[in-house]
Amino acid sequence: MSDATCHYIALLRGINVGGATSFPMADLRALASDLGFTSVRTLLQSGNLIFRAAAQPTADLEQQLEAATAARREHHPDYIVRAAAEWQALVAANPFPAAAAADPTRLVVMCLKTVPTDEQVRALQAAISGPETLEVRGREAYIIYPNGQGRSQLTTNVVEKHLVTRATARNWNTVLKIDALLSE
Repeated sequence: MSDATCHYIALLRGINVGGATSFPMADLRALASDLGFTSVRTLLQSGNLIFRAAAQPTADLEQQLEAATAARREHHPDYIVRAAAEWQALVAANPFPAAAAADPTRLVVMCLKTVPTDEQVRALQAAISGPETLEVRGREAYIIYPNGQGRSQLTTNVVEKHLVTRATARNWNTVLKIDALLSE
């Protein structure tokens, strides 16, 4: 690794949901350490990994993590990686501060692998049939689920289909907990 290291956040998609795709956080920390990453920590059981690594494109880190996971595990989750500065910008760019303050569990950020086109975003907005409010900013989709995410028809799969990219969601409480870990 080079002398310049940066903090990164890796979010795993679709693990430890309903017990079908178990990935113990101790195993995730070991995998990251074996890749040479340092200051490795996890948050919650939903696949939130914080670590330091040589400064490099986040897509390269996604590929490294996905390849290492494929070599060790039967289930191969997608990783979506953000540099610390990107995460802090994601927090600052929240278009729904009132919703975040009122009920942070109903504000969700979906981190996207790639930036969708304006046409894809319009198609997703047209597909919303419920009370959800959505705004896409770069590689993040901010969504208010007034009736809760569990009851919504606006699922991760719907978002991925219309935006033609992979995504993983975290509620605002988790977003802020990750941000706090970056500040430690």
